[in-house]
Amino acid sequence: MAVEDSVAQDQLRAFVERIERMEEEKAAIAADIKEIYAEAKGNGFDIKILRQIIRIRKQDANERMEQEALLDLYMSALGMQNAPSDD
Repeated sequence: MAVEDSVAQDQLRAFVERIERMEEEKAAIAADIKEIYAEAKGNGFDIKILRQIIRIRKQDANERMEQEALLDLYMSALGMQNAPSDD
């Protein structure tokens, strides 16, 4: 049993160390992303809108179209959209 315990401990240690390395890399990447947003803000871009664009670009095109349609429907129902003009 001692050999099996040793193997299990080694595996557990390896998993923990891999996770810790990934967490460190994740923190470094998050810091890099924060710097990019700060740079964009320094150049006059709206960070809130940039974050929204990033979120939208991650979505599937069909999912995005469905959400946009629902948003339009809800806004129209609440009187938040102008009626289409009769050009």
